[in-house]
Amino acid sequence: MRLLLGLGNPGERYARTRHNVAWRVLDDLARRHGARPGEDDPLYRTRSVSLRGGEVVMMEPRTFMNASGEALAAWWARHGADLAGLLVVTDDVYLSLGRIRVRARGTSGGHRGLDSIQDAVGSREYARLRIGVGAAGSSAGLREHVLESVAPEEEPVLESAIRLAADAVECWAAEGLLAAMNRFNARLRKEVSES
Repeated sequence: MRLLLGLGNPGERYARTRHNVAWRVLDDLARRHGARPGEDDPLYRTRSVSLRGGEVVMMEPRTFMNASGEALAAWWARHGADLAGLLVVTDDVYLSLGRIRVRARGTSGGHRGLDSIQDAVGSREYARLRIGVGAAGSSAGLREHVLESVAPEEEPVLESAIRLAADAVECWAAEGLLAAMNRFNARLRKEVSES
């Protein structure tokens, strides 16, 4: 069973913040593919979608970002662990606004949600899709940056990135991680070389 885990913070207050961009990707996929309700657990909620490559469970932790691994561990305790079938979607302040990057493994880069996932799975060997939300003005302002809403003039760029990230998830489901990396990271390299 494949699991698409979107990192974010629960509650209406955080819904449109930079930290919750992954949940917007899941919502986009839910609209595209007619998601069905799944489990409603105290630690997470899930929906399922049928993509070209088969069934994908989409999870939103009900924990806060820094404890995302607790939700994953609870789901795995019920359904069985499978790193090969996991794709984590998250925001990234080190990618410029609107860029996406697909990776098979890596460090957390200081992202506490990814730190929590790494602690839960005991490995860095899990796939992740990062969505650029732009850099904070300073390291001291990082927390405020990710917990603020995107400025109105930035919203069209972010919406485009959300659609692109949903396309990358569809590619991952249908053709595998390597195909998604080759197709969507190549697009990133092309955009960088042209800018």
